[in-house]
Amino acid sequence: MTVEPWRLPHVVEHTTLLLDSFERVVGRSLLANLAETPEVRAQQLFGAPLIVVSHGTEADPIFNYGNQRALELWETNWDAMTQMPSRLTAEPMNREERSHILSETARQGYVEGYCGVRISTTGQRFRILDVIIWNLLDGAGIKRGQAATYTRIELLK
Repeated sequence: MTVEPWRLPHVVEHTTLLLDSFERVVGRSLLANLAETPEVRAQQLFGAPLIVVSHGTEADPIFNYGNQRALELWETNWDAMTQMPSRLTAEPMNREERSHILSETARQGYVEGYCGVRISTTGQRFRILDVIIWNLLDGAGIKRGQAATYTRIELLK
């Protein structure tokens, strides 16, 4: 029996980082009506109607979170997603633009309104719209990675 990702202790902890850093960096809550307990908050974010992904601080950052909507969009599972370099979500011709927006985010703290083309693990291309990208900062202000959220996509041919 496979454990749901949001139940894993490190995912519960990472969910707290995602939610707290969004509020700290962007200045508003990522989700309305958040539960009191970290475990229920992890379940809420994993099942939320918006897409949420994050990657770490490696030289070639690896995804360390993707909620259920993200896993569905990228047509993958938790284990594969959390071993994938995040750059692979963009086709080679779109990686420079992706790298630029991540650099802008690193400098500014967050970027709102970003749009770009991405590709799933099966080759489905789609445009992500009205994206918020933010730096994941822990309570001490140490950068732990970057995250993105959005609700709007357009499937492309």
